[in-house]
Amino acid sequence: MVVCTCLVSLHIPDSGSLKAKRLVIRRLKDRIRNKFNVSVAEVDDFDLWQRAT
Repeated sequence: MVVCTCLVSLHIPDSGSLKAKRLVIRRLKDRIRNKFNVSVAEVDDFDLWQRAT
């Protein structure tokens, strides 16, 4: 079994609320899961509107 980790920090400048941020992150996670068949999770910056880790 191969195990890898990758930490990506994103700046989402057009996000004006947590709801908008969640929408962007959900779409991005779905696209990554479908294309690469990997697990994706948001692990930090839950309360910041324009940051995602």
